[in-house]
Amino acid sequence: MDAEFSDEFPERVIGRFGAISPGPLVVSIGGLHGNEPAGVFAGRKVLQQLVERQPRFRGEYLALAGNLPALRRRVRYIDEDLNRIWQPDRVDRSRLANPDTGSTEDSELQALFAEIRLAISRASGHVYVIDLHTTSAPGSPFVIVSDTLQNRRLALALPVPIVLGLEEHLTGTLLNFVNDLGHVAAGLEGGQHDAPTAVAMHELGIWQTLQLAGCVDTTRAPALERLTRRARRRFAGKPRIVELRYRHGVELADAFVMEPGFEHLMRVRCGDLLARDRQGPVRSSESGLVLMPLYQTLGNDGYFLVRPVWPFWLEISGWMRRLGMDRLLPLLPGVTRQIADRDTLRVDPRIARWFVVQIFHLLGFRRQGSEDRQWLFSRRVEPPRSTA
Repeated sequence: MDAEFSDEFPERVIGRFGAISPGPLVVSIGGLHGNEPAGVFAGRKVLQQLVERQPRFRGEYLALAGNLPALRRRVRYIDEDLNRIWQPDRVDRSRLANPDTGSTEDSELQALFAEIRLAISRASGHVYVIDLHTTSAPGSPFVIVSDTLQNRRLALALPVPIVLGLEEHLTGTLLNFVNDLGHVAAGLEGGQHDAPTAVAMHELGIWQTLQLAGCVDTTRAPALERLTRRARRRFAGKPRIVELRYRHGVELADAFVMEPGFEHLMRVRCGDLLARDRQGPVRSSESGLVLMPLYQTLGNDGYFLVRPVWPFWLEISGWMRRLGMDRLLPLLPGVTRQIADRDTLRVDPRIARWFVVQIFHLLGFRRQGSEDRQWLFSRRVEPPRSTA
């Protein structure tokens, strides 16, 4: 097998392996935020193990580093959040922008996308992207996906809780951009910044993605099996699947300060004191589980509230989608198709009142915002089914 490595840290291309036998492409991206280097370290360790073991391998594995200037300074970003600017019009505009007038992250977006686009162009099979992050708070790692059937398949291969619906509240993420290109993608939050366990969790995520994609058979790797069993024991008692209920957005001027002691997926009750800002106490709007409490200076997400989802509903959802029941949505009262975009539906909440969001989620749509007092839902792009 061939392998190429970058000697300096961090370079954009951490390394690549394979590309001799036709097959799928797996891309891992670490350090999209500069204070989250664990994914970069994990990508390098997986590449080193592949070179040492020389397993039978199909396709290609490519490990990339995200925001290089921010990684070198160990800050979240330089001018703006690199994981909030992946809108198609922004990507196109950045390609035409003068490097002297655009932001640092404009340049990083273009350099990173160039490597991703080049890898996809030479891929001879399905494409899988795993975006590796860490958080300022301790607690359970978790995986974030846009809820397509193929993304679910990847998320269920990872032995950590799955968060659904987050992508509706985070615009301009790399995950949504890759999904809209028609590829499988997941975001793995591996633990707290700089924790050694976060690197190990990201390694496990990369190996599991390589296994699911059909690049390599890891079932006979005792060390990986032990790591998987340890992860499952660690997260025993945590809900397997949760859905987003509430996002508390913040700005720097809010002087938001999270109360100490909160961890991912910690239970809170309605009315519990969660934080303080310039307006006073910030209390939980409902009972549930808190996710990603903000314990760093930069960031626009104060915290999220989630609640468990019965896995039975995912089975029902998959059955409904495979039968094409989404074709019936325009027949519901208050639902009409967007003339300019047949994959977007308009919903009048004054007419369609009951379980609207839940029904659209079951059938593979995500809420995209509002227009003229109507909700807009767009169909998630379903990647082609893998035969691996």
